[in-house]
Amino acid sequence: MAEETENDNNLLPADDRIIPINIEDQMKSAYIDYSMSVIVSRALPDVRDGLKPVHRRVLYGMLDLGVTSGKPYKKSARIVGDVLGKYHPHGDSSVYDTMVRMAQEWSLRYPLVDGQGNYGSVDGDPPAAMRYTEARLKKIAEELLSDINKDTIDYQLNFDDSLEEPTVLPTRIPNLLVNGASGIAVGMATNMAPHNLSEVVDGIVAYIDNRDIEIAELMQYIKAPDFPTGAIIYGHAGVQEAFQTGRGRIVMRAKAEIETTKSGREQIIVTEIPYQVNKSDMIKRTADLVNEKKLEGISEIRDESDRHGMRIVYDIKRDANASIVLNNLYKYTALQTSFSVNNIALVHGRPMLLNLKDMIYHFVEHRHEVVVRRTRFELAEAEKRAHILEGLLIALDHLDEVIQLIRSSATPDDARVGLMEKFGLSDIQARAILDMTLRRLTGLERDKIKEEYAELMKTIEYLKSVLEDEGLRMKIIKDELLEIKDKYGDERRSTIVHSAEDMRMEDFIEDEEVVITISHESYVKRTPLSEYRRQSRGGKGSLGTNTREEDFTEHIITASAHNYMLFFTEAGRCFWLRAFEIPEGSRTSRGRAIQNIINIPKEEKIKAYIKVKNLRDQEYLENNFIIMCTKRGTIKKTSLEAYSRPRANGINAINIAEGDQLLEACLTDGGSEIVMALRSGRAIRFNESTVRPMGRTATGVRGVTLAGPDDEVVGMISVNNSETTVLVVSEKGYGKRTDIEDYRVTNRGGKGVKTINVTEKTGKLVAIKDVTDNDDLMIINKSGIVIRIAVSELRVMGRATQGVRLISLKGDDEIASVAKVEHEEEELNDENQASSENTDENNSESTQSESDD
Repeated sequence: MAEETENDNNLLPADDRIIPINIEDQMKSAYIDYSMSVIVSRALPDVRDGLKPVHRRVLYGMLDLGVTSGKPYKKSARIVGDVLGKYHPHGDSSVYDTMVRMAQEWSLRYPLVDGQGNYGSVDGDPPAAMRYTEARLKKIAEELLSDINKDTIDYQLNFDDSLEEPTVLPTRIPNLLVNGASGIAVGMATNMAPHNLSEVVDGIVAYIDNRDIEIAELMQYIKAPDFPTGAIIYGHAGVQEAFQTGRGRIVMRAKAEIETTKSGREQIIVTEIPYQVNKSDMIKRTADLVNEKKLEGISEIRDESDRHGMRIVYDIKRDANASIVLNNLYKYTALQTSFSVNNIALVHGRPMLLNLKDMIYHFVEHRHEVVVRRTRFELAEAEKRAHILEGLLIALDHLDEVIQLIRSSATPDDARVGLMEKFGLSDIQARAILDMTLRRLTGLERDKIKEEYAELMKTIEYLKSVLEDEGLRMKIIKDELLEIKDKYGDERRSTIVHSAEDMRMEDFIEDEEVVITISHESYVKRTPLSEYRRQSRGGKGSLGTNTREEDFTEHIITASAHNYMLFFTEAGRCFWLRAFEIPEGSRTSRGRAIQNIINIPKEEKIKAYIKVKNLRDQEYLENNFIIMCTKRGTIKKTSLEAYSRPRANGINAINIAEGDQLLEACLTDGGSEIVMALRSGRAIRFNESTVRPMGRTATGVRGVTLAGPDDEVVGMISVNNSETTVLVVSEKGYGKRTDIEDYRVTNRGGKGVKTINVTEKTGKLVAIKDVTDNDDLMIINKSGIVIRIAVSELRVMGRATQGVRLISLKGDDEIASVAKVEHEEEELNDENQASSENTDENNSESTQSESDD
């Protein structure tokens, strides 16, 4: 067979000889060429600008056509035709579909095209034909094209070699990260998630500041993808894997809430759905599952979405549990779906798998190249202009000779040559002098040329310094990024919720209301609030704690089990503890020494506490303050943010002067009023704004003037509600409520006004609390007896009165401390009270201790 072929070939002319090729090799070669063409020229984005060729051509074509954000809209058909004719020789639908997607708010996190007309919907409705719609560039898209005319990028010839098109855009926006990309090539695909611009800029700035930054540290800035449709990212493990390796599976859930209608029926309301989910298809599929009896408990599904937002309503049957139905919806429908991250992009024309740091690295390298090329271009332009100005200045310095030479020359060329020879000018300078108008010879115009030249020399010096200093170039990149963040940065849309795989300790602890009890000897315990019973005013109380002889209960705190507790010692140190980390004990147990739980020095006592929701919400931390006061009347205000980084050994919260100690600390929002009460029975009220925020280690300022050497502050409250009443309690069991308005607002540092009429019968003041009718009062005696009474049983009375008896004291017993707790609707338990009285008698021999207040 081979011989026949050879003989046949010999019969043909030499130019038309057939060359035998192995078909297998030819198929391999042709397929590789085809696949590389698809990979490089169609399906994968460039790592530098995050665009595929068709996106790049549409944006460049729109710029070429002049449809920028400040210009009128142009017909989409006009734009598509221009892009097809100049740069993209494919079907018109490929260009129009690309442009439409770049205009859809539910497709791109930061849309690049400003569309006018019907551009489709999240229900999968198609856009109107291109002859009906109009478009122009969005302002943010112009940032991708910024400086394109300053030789910042390379160009290539278009398909017919008649024009040039950019190979990449000099983008100021990290577009690959913020808008993501998806595409199917040959033998590979890409699926890159969008992210929040503000977070990405912060991450890039952190990378520029520290090139050795770890991905885990970058994730403190770029927390997770941020999808255009919002919804919930369920679980952080997939995000972590995607950031670390470039591949990962991110679970997305719709944002759903369970509501109860006026008729008592439950509804599931969905306001945000996962990214790339077709809303109408999802609703139709859910309805099919309900009809097929695979989903039970749903009576009706309605789409109530309008131009103001999305709202899908699932009506729940009366006998069904809405939470179970919602979990089934997540399981069987697109209300929960996943986004498979596959970060493949073109790096120097080759497809590569990239992690988070790789993408940031390549973007910064691209921006660096753009800044260098832009600076060189601007320097060359400035030097050209300076060269011309130097010629003009020479001419102006020898004006009469120049005019004489020009007048005596027969032709312009003679004048040009004469100028060059006589004054040593270049051809460009000579031409500029000949082109100069007569008005430039006026004194004012001459001054303008000198000023322009001086400014140009400064610019040239600066541009040269930029080219010589990489640190300066990096600063320019950072500054431009931060400017982009200020212009276009926004809040996250997708919230992050921890899934079962991400469970932390608190996820296994019920978030119940608890009472945290701290004794005089620093024994601490956590007890469910439900263990305490409310009693009538004047009752003898029930035993709250079995204390050692010299101990008594000093602090009672009501909290949620998941709250953070900040403990402040009398020496001014702060320690952290989660409420659920405090050991649980019964109402009558002693608890555990707090030194065994946190590293508090044995000689220091807990004097104040603060209950904080969480320490991760930056806005919450920055908008709340801790105000502290000492026994000697000093007050200090510090931002909560300063206490948001827990340390095992605690931190200094306030600098305590010798002979003084910390007494109280409270959390405020910056707009409260402070009331400080003295043992002598006086109190002062002033605005929190009169105390400026200080650093953690500051001493503070004077809050109140003491009545004498034996006087001291017994408490401080912060008030931001005019309905609040002030409750004061004396050591002999007397107390009263007074309207807050009875205390006039004065400047801090004064002596205050009388708050209770202190007599031998009442004893000195021991406590001040801000209360409403919705509060209960816990009063603790030095003997360990606890009584709980409703504040609503105490009538509001005048400021200078003696008050009423709150608790019956035996013998020389005195009140040790007072705490307010949330109102609890419970009937009086007579049996409990009777058994309490018996217990009280058995414990009446307890040794009494002097109050530390």
